[in-house]
Amino acid sequence: MARDTVGYRAAQQRIREDAAAESAPPNAAFNLIRGLFGQVDVLRRAQGNLVGAFGLNPSECVYRIIASGPCWRLRDYGNDAAPRSVLIVAAPIKRPYIWDLTPSTSAIRYCLEAHLHVHLLEWLPASPGTGNNGLDEYARAISNCIAQLSADGRSAKPFLIGHSLGGTLAAIYCAFAPTNVRGLVLLGAPLCFEPKQSTFRDAIISLVPSALSEAEPFPGSLLSQMSALASPSTFIWSRLIDAAMSLADHRAMEIHARIERWTLDEIALSGRLVHQIVEWLFRENRLCRGALKIGDSRVDPSALSVPTLAIANTADDIAPLASIKPFVDAMPANKARVIEYPGEVGVCLQHLGILVGRKARMKVWPHIISWLNSQSGGGGDA
Repeated sequence: MARDTVGYRAAQQRIREDAAAESAPPNAAFNLIRGLFGQVDVLRRAQGNLVGAFGLNPSECVYRIIASGPCWRLRDYGNDAAPRSVLIVAAPIKRPYIWDLTPSTSAIRYCLEAHLHVHLLEWLPASPGTGNNGLDEYARAISNCIAQLSADGRSAKPFLIGHSLGGTLAAIYCAFAPTNVRGLVLLGAPLCFEPKQSTFRDAIISLVPSALSEAEPFPGSLLSQMSALASPSTFIWSRLIDAAMSLADHRAMEIHARIERWTLDEIALSGRLVHQIVEWLFRENRLCRGALKIGDSRVDPSALSVPTLAIANTADDIAPLASIKPFVDAMPANKARVIEYPGEVGVCLQHLGILVGRKARMKVWPHIISWLNSQSGGGGDA
């Protein structure tokens, strides 16, 4: 009888454990996977270093660090005599050398050759001590960089330029403190996240649990995997097609290979930042709805009163025109201009085409420089 009682209790315990597992929140398994992907980051970086040893490492311009904070540092690329200053807000994903991949595919070099004083805000990899920085802290970092430029005797107001989520962060800051900048250039930066307007947006919010932990860093390789699951046509099939179409063009194939090497340079993101981006921006669309708060201030499109130039790649599923135009339409009249760019072969990922594409360099970047020159007086219409 005692043996049967023990067996009965053990069976009941297993039933309770199975029931608990079935009723556990979905983020429990997600957090377990998240922990494992921290090691995947290390492996992918090692793989990137191996690929880079075959001559595919970046060839960056010389720069110096003039300021830093817990999660950021500010690069200065020189050109002190330039009449206009630009602050590039890098995306908080992977390394920022995508802006300066090679001399012939470098947006930074293009700006330097156009007599601009270039600075770049680089986000440092998140660590357990700095993994809980959110949108407030990232906006404050941009503010600190602008203050540093003013303290160094640079031009009173720089232009902000941002690509992808770097552009989203730049737009948030400009809506929060429009008087501190001269103008804003957005390159493939998603700003509006309405349901059913972007399959990528809809898939991401279905993959990431709402109760995502903010306490620990978020592995970059996990974000890469989620992005591939959310849009396999963008992150898998179109890359293969681009590689195949680049085979007959040595230069296009080289750029493609260098970008593939860059994609392996994973860094951890702030857990709080990822949670706020997914919840506040992707799921709730707070930025475009005017419900986002930075500090105690509400941020909305109508507050973004600085001249703005937005470039939309019509072949980009990550930041399609539908994720940009509703926000632009809600801005003050005559303050924004949108240029459509059709994408091109030899850029690996269309989302990066505006930064590394040869056609973009020939046809789009001259318009960007011309627009910056036209705003040199500050405060004008777009």
